[in-house]
Amino acid sequence: MIADVGARERIRTSIHRASPIVTPDDETTTSATWWHRAVIYEVYLKSFADSDNDGVGDIKGLIDRLPYIKELGADAMWISPWFVSPMLDGGYDVSDYFDVSPLFGTLADAQELIDASHRLGLRVVLDLVANHCSSEHPWFQSALTSPRGSKERELFYFRDGRGENGLEPPNDWKSIFGGPAWTQTRNADGTPGQWYFNLFDSSQPDLNWKNETVRAYFDDVLRFWFDRGVDGFRLDSVAAIGKDDDYRDMGFAPDDLYRPDKWAPVPFFDAEGVHEVLRRWRRVANVYESEKFLLGEVVVRDIDRLARYLRRDELQSTLSFDLCKVSWDADEFRHMITTLHDASLTGHSWMTWTLSSHDEMRTVSRFEDEGAASAPGDVATTGHRRARAAYLLAMALPGSACIFQGEELGLWEVTDIPDDRRQDPIYFRTAKRQIGRDGCRIPLPWENDGPSLGFSGRAETWLPQPSGWADVSVATQLDDETSTLQLFRSILALRSRIFSDDNWEFSWEPSATGVLALRRGPNFRCVINFTGEPVRIGDDDEVLVASSPLSSDREIGVNCGAWLRTR
Repeated sequence: MIADVGARERIRTSIHRASPIVTPDDETTTSATWWHRAVIYEVYLKSFADSDNDGVGDIKGLIDRLPYIKELGADAMWISPWFVSPMLDGGYDVSDYFDVSPLFGTLADAQELIDASHRLGLRVVLDLVANHCSSEHPWFQSALTSPRGSKERELFYFRDGRGENGLEPPNDWKSIFGGPAWTQTRNADGTPGQWYFNLFDSSQPDLNWKNETVRAYFDDVLRFWFDRGVDGFRLDSVAAIGKDDDYRDMGFAPDDLYRPDKWAPVPFFDAEGVHEVLRRWRRVANVYESEKFLLGEVVVRDIDRLARYLRRDELQSTLSFDLCKVSWDADEFRHMITTLHDASLTGHSWMTWTLSSHDEMRTVSRFEDEGAASAPGDVATTGHRRARAAYLLAMALPGSACIFQGEELGLWEVTDIPDDRRQDPIYFRTAKRQIGRDGCRIPLPWENDGPSLGFSGRAETWLPQPSGWADVSVATQLDDETSTLQLFRSILALRSRIFSDDNWEFSWEPSATGVLALRRGPNFRCVINFTGEPVRIGDDDEVLVASSPLSSDREIGVNCGAWLRTR
């Protein structure tokens, strides 16, 4: 019998707070819903706040800091995976989807967090990893001891190898994390066994989503957490669960990494079967009286492919990570924003705009000029000015917006982490050629002194904090009206007042080369100056908020922006 880690028993004993099924066709899609203009704050749990002084963030630490998120102006939290996991990829390798890792707390702690968040008016969006599980999941452990062609192995992608004695991978497919996407097993007698597919790390075997057992299992996962009050899921790398039965070589070079936004269509990513799964999940979500939000991480090469995920019976929104890649250029921003906005469907699906995440370089560092002489902590750097202006633009767009923890402090990418402290599997799978994602995951600085700057009662944290972060801590910035934290608070407070839930449209006004002027409604404009010279605003323009103070001549500075209202 295939293990199911007690899923059915736990489902039966949970309280099912549900109403009759409502299909997407029955929904009133013109009515405003909470996610249409929500500001979602991404919490990377390991690095947010530590309550038990072990150097790792946890659920109780997050509970203690919930007022901070609420006062920032967020409407919801997206929380990184808190499931049971060996933590070989920061919790994105799950061995039990129905319980909480002891590293983070208990199931009771999770319930306390959900309830406390709701009392503050914060929604909870949980990160769900469905393309793969951990190699320590009972299913995979059972598959390893089962023979070729067994039901246990059909839950994954096991294939015979090529060459003499099957010692070569089944094909040339490459991992997103580097190296081959196939890992060979060993038979009980020690001889070489079959290979299994892992699009990411070898500790993360891909699940076979054509298998009904897999599909039913994740139906139960969604219900388990929805029943406990979770308001939605951010679906990690959801396009990866679409795979075809086509195992031909793709022409990868030995050192290639698979990049879904760059590589031509492949059989193991974004295949048609993913949409059947998403429609199934939407039906599960629609059972509940309170609307459940399905937010997809959809990284695909073609905008038409992206639009398919936003059909009215699939996802309500996708995270638009394209803004995490775009250069500091007015035309590139205009083109990317217009293209992504046009992929969504009025009244049915909206974009969730983001400039960063736990997988991306910090915005400040990404926008910094190469060879800049100023220190990373200097808030007058080009990177800081551009990041502040970019968030002003992102927050002006119709749809929801996501802020990765620490962006509101203007934190920068930490690049000098010692080798023996790094943990990202990308770093090791690429033989240290790719620096990986540890640099954006450093524990937050809450205070301007003390052990780990208020993150923990312990000085040594799971990743080391850099010198200079005391000057950009929460405590330091709360007392500075010109700080990035106070700017974010001002932007979010204004956003909640001036944009209506159903205001989906925007337009670009004619403007000078290198200047973006976005209009929403009859009176609101967001103007961003990408040029090398100051830009003067009109005498009838009232400044609502600016990324940096305007000059006495009413000029928006270089790499700066402002929200304006025409009087």
